[in-house]
Amino acid sequence: MALRWSCWMSSLSSSNKEISRKQRRRFGVESLKRSSKAASGGLVKDSKKELSRILRTESAIRGVEKKANSSSNKQLWPKALLQALDDAIKRCRFHTALQIFALLRKQYWYEPRCQTYAKLLMMLGKCRQPEEASVLFETMLSEGLKPTVDVYTALVSAYGQSGRLDQAFSTVEDMKSVVDCEPDVYTYSVLISCCAKFRRFDLIEHVLVEMSYLDIQCNSVTYNSIIDGYGKAGMFEQMDNALNDMIENDNCHPDVFTLNTFVGAYGNAGQIDKMEKWYDEFQLMGIQPDITTFNMMIKSYGKAGMYKKMKSVTDFMERRFFTPTVVTYNTVIEVFGKAGEIEKMDQHFLKMKHLGVKPNSITYCSLVSAYSKAGRIDRVDSIMRHVENSDVILDTPFFNCIISAYGQAGDIEKMRELFLAMRERKCEPDSITFACMIQAYNAQGMAENAQKLENMMISAKNSLGAKLIGC
Repeated sequence: MALRWSCWMSSLSSSNKEISRKQRRRFGVESLKRSSKAASGGLVKDSKKELSRILRTESAIRGVEKKANSSSNKQLWPKALLQALDDAIKRCRFHTALQIFALLRKQYWYEPRCQTYAKLLMMLGKCRQPEEASVLFETMLSEGLKPTVDVYTALVSAYGQSGRLDQAFSTVEDMKSVVDCEPDVYTYSVLISCCAKFRRFDLIEHVLVEMSYLDIQCNSVTYNSIIDGYGKAGMFEQMDNALNDMIENDNCHPDVFTLNTFVGAYGNAGQIDKMEKWYDEFQLMGIQPDITTFNMMIKSYGKAGMYKKMKSVTDFMERRFFTPTVVTYNTVIEVFGKAGEIEKMDQHFLKMKHLGVKPNSITYCSLVSAYSKAGRIDRVDSIMRHVENSDVILDTPFFNCIISAYGQAGDIEKMRELFLAMRERKCEPDSITFACMIQAYNAQGMAENAQKLENMMISAKNSLGAKLIGC
């Protein structure tokens, strides 16, 4: 696939090859070179901190792949390798985590553990990789491990988070046939959360009936999952009823997660009065807000154009010694950016950096979108320089945003360069990437190039479909 993309890009413009090389050296490769010496020195000699740092970089991933295929790397330092695996799992970088795990399994000191598999399965669920989860589960069985409740619950999550509810329910049924591995309240809570995510509230009723039959009491996590599902679906009456059921249940009580669900649900719906009412109600229950509560309120006030109230929340946070996080600043920057308040947006970005809060890809996406909308492509260039001089981890949404910005500005060459840089950083293009580029080509009257890209996108989808059918 990578070869087809490279050939296609070459056919569009031969002169673009040299430009893209320079751009990649400037944009993507320089940061990789900084770790090349460390990566070539071997993992065994590196300290734990150095190894973890190296394994985070894209160049080191290639090193891991080489070592995974080598028979001479079976005596690596256990603590460092396990720390690197844990780091990759926490960052939800599933490609890296699976590569490191493959290397881990080759070590002479390796012992299979259900806990490791449970962590990996939970990560794959968050990343929506059900196929990888199935393969990993089979690998665990091949190593002679008996799945625990935690492992099965993680597998239920991996299927359910991807919308494969039939497989999730089937996994729960499999648990019932395994000795000492019956599903517990957390398994059912995960299942309910997945059903709520895809608005299958009819299935939730089925799960609750089954829990009652098995004499499994709902806990706060169960109720919060149901309340969250109703809230995101805008089913406020059912959400309120679920809260009443929760309060009447002697085994659990509303908490800050419940509060945040109500604030977020009514705030996102633009029902500010009700959001404020429930905020006060939870205060009377003795439930105190946290930083997430305030971030949600800032976003809700911002969407409603209530900037004075938004500022009152940030002022309250300062008085109560709540330290703003990157999410807080990202929310404020996004609000002002979408409103076209470029000057205010810039002020908060500068304040964010001044206070030592490190911007991430979401920050830069908001800035680029705002500048692009305002026709300030020169400021987009400035953001690119910020990114090049930072160690921020870029992702596909960022590249989509920046590609769209240059495409709308008619800078086709820069758009192509960024597409190649995207591939260099191993950020896979998605349908949004292709749509942005096709739109840019059509706007510039480059219908032939747009058609080539559309054909390639269709071919990629067909290839993926054939691969899945063959699995």
